[in-house]
Amino acid sequence: MNEFKKFISKGNVMEMAVGLIMATYFGAIVKSLVNDILMPPIGMILGGVDFAQLKFVIQDGVAESAEGAGDAVAEVAINYGMFINAIITFLIVAFAIFMVVKAYNNMKEKMAKKEEAAPAAPPAPTKEEVLLTEIRDLLKK
Repeated sequence: MNEFKKFISKGNVMEMAVGLIMATYFGAIVKSLVNDILMPPIGMILGGVDFAQLKFVIQDGVAESAEGAGDAVAEVAINYGMFINAIITFLIVAFAIFMVVKAYNNMKEKMAKKEEAAPAAPPAPTKEEVLLTEIRDLLKK
């Protein structure tokens, strides 16, 4: 149990948990952006196509008969419109992650340049210099 407490209290675990939660909700926002904002105008431009409804029906569904004998059959279809939406969502998320990583790398590069540009501390005096300084100070007295 103590080992688990040490593991869970590490900063990296908490940062990773926060990142996972943020990524989950970021994905939901991007999915809504694609499905509710981007795809309707794109569908309208393409002639009133609703991408979420695009599918290739393999077998039509059969409704339950009036007798209620339980002979209903669900439709079997390939929903390629939903797949298109998922691809667009993925591309937007990938681009957003790329931009965040690019900004992070630029920030690291600028900080590295600042560290290089900062004047280095003068080297510590050698043993001979320290000894000569002590001799000089004694001669002054």
